[in-house]
Amino acid sequence: LYYNLNPEQQKALDQLAPAKIEVPSGSKISIEYQEKGAQPVLAVRLQECFGLLETPTVNNGKVNLLMHLLSPGFKMVQITDDLASFWANGYFEVRKELRVKYKRHAWPEDPLSEAPIRGAKKRR
Repeated sequence: LYYNLNPEQQKALDQLAPAKIEVPSGSKISIEYQEKGAQPVLAVRLQECFGLLETPTVNNGKVNLLMHLLSPGFKMVQITDDLASFWANGYFEVRKELRVKYKRHAWPEDPLSEAPIRGAKKRR
């Protein structure tokens, strides 16, 4: 279907519904578009989103992505389409549980001022 579009239509589609989005860590994460217009999903490790206050959007900012926030082991720990609310209300419970299981990973008290991280903390 994509290749049946002319170049201008392909460019417009890429802008409105990109295949990937760059998160604060620099990773480009695929967006999973759902059937029947359901909210698109961005499954990303939680620590790659440190410093990100606003929920990423598509369709010129009209549609929030449904974020599946993952543990360092790629297990889903939270689903939200309101990242600011998650940082203010849900993060501290998630942090409490995951910092025991994933000791080599950063679990800052203020995730909005922390630099995003792709993997584990470097050993010294």
